[in-house]
Amino acid sequence: MLFFRQKDDPALKQAALQAEEDLFFVPYSRRDIIDMCLDQGKLAGQEKRFRQLATQLTHLIHFEFHQKIEALKSAYAPMNADFRPSPFETGEEAGHVREFYSLFQHLLEKANYKAIPEEDIQRAFSEDALFTIRLQVDFNSFSEYHFFYRGATVKEECLPVFMGLRSKSISFINYDRVVMYIRWKKTLDSTRKINPEAAGGTALLKLFQNVPRPDLEMLFPNSRVGMRIMDKLLFGIPAAVTGSIMVLTRLSTTLFVLGSLLAFWLGLSSQPVEWNKTTMAVIFAGLLTLGTYLWRQFNAFKNRKLRFLQTLIRHLYFKNLDNNIGVIHRIADDAEEEECKEALLGYYFLLTAERPLTVQETAKKIEDWFLNRWGCVVNFDIDDAVDKVLRLGIVRKENGQLAALSLEEALSLLQTQWENLTTLNGLG
Repeated sequence: MLFFRQKDDPALKQAALQAEEDLFFVPYSRRDIIDMCLDQGKLAGQEKRFRQLATQLTHLIHFEFHQKIEALKSAYAPMNADFRPSPFETGEEAGHVREFYSLFQHLLEKANYKAIPEEDIQRAFSEDALFTIRLQVDFNSFSEYHFFYRGATVKEECLPVFMGLRSKSISFINYDRVVMYIRWKKTLDSTRKINPEAAGGTALLKLFQNVPRPDLEMLFPNSRVGMRIMDKLLFGIPAAVTGSIMVLTRLSTTLFVLGSLLAFWLGLSSQPVEWNKTTMAVIFAGLLTLGTYLWRQFNAFKNRKLRFLQTLIRHLYFKNLDNNIGVIHRIADDAEEEECKEALLGYYFLLTAERPLTVQETAKKIEDWFLNRWGCVVNFDIDDAVDKVLRLGIVRKENGQLAALSLEEALSLLQTQWENLTTLNGLG
């Protein structure tokens, strides 16, 4: 549901500031980062070596993430509903669950995703929304559920109000990417009636894009379409008015005959009602009219819910990016991309610095470069970047100061590491 706030609302301003602080990921591709660094001209004549170093760095990080993907696939296999269970299962379900979630959470952190607090998820069910459908979710169907996001921005939309006679401009927090992890309970008899594809004990992974923060409830797989109070009034008031008119005009004779029969049978009246073809025709015509009216109202209610359901499906169709094992591969690719970009930026700014820098000085130089040169606010994950370049050996740290190896030394070192790695794994 959409977070209705005025533009000068303090809560929205605080959320907007938090959204800027949450931009830990670098919103450019690895190729863009290489070109952006070389565009400064500080490595004139060494562009080819820098690109070679970036390629070698990518190969090493890619191999690391290949191993992480294999571990994740192995841990996820017993919970993956898309594949037939392995005949060699050990029965240690709790161990698989803990191992998978721990590995998956670590991968999400590497891709710079952050957990969405439980209060934000629950608040989505009580706030008005851009997505004007009331949804209900059975949380008892889940053993656990977690949501993660990457990238949060403040957006504005113009929504029609008063049945389209006016429009209202609103602002809200929008997530660029949302990852959902849900594990079904072992017993799912009630859930299967709503969602036949739900399998007890399995884990569901989904990746979405462009999700308003208070619209999170529409991502749950067992959500049911309900009707808001306004929708009930728009449906119920006309139905009550037309029903009253029908009773007064078309059913008055039938109600009079039925009332007379009932009064005579209960002993409230001594005047018997003559039971003939005319009486039967009056009663039959009235009941037929009433049945037709109720059937039309029932169909109108069903059609309205179907329109709501079509709106929900249309929203999810364009927001869904990947499912289950595909989410693992996609997040791993994002994490690998982030690792490469962070390592390249850390190495480049230390390489081109006039003197050794501290960790904080390096982070400030990178963040100022993004802001002043490219107009982009990035809260750079300097600790992760420094850890990588130190582990790879292309940056040295002495007395709290960081200094990069020359391009020739760094490239030679990375090439040696790659040769040793391929030889050790029988790839050479």
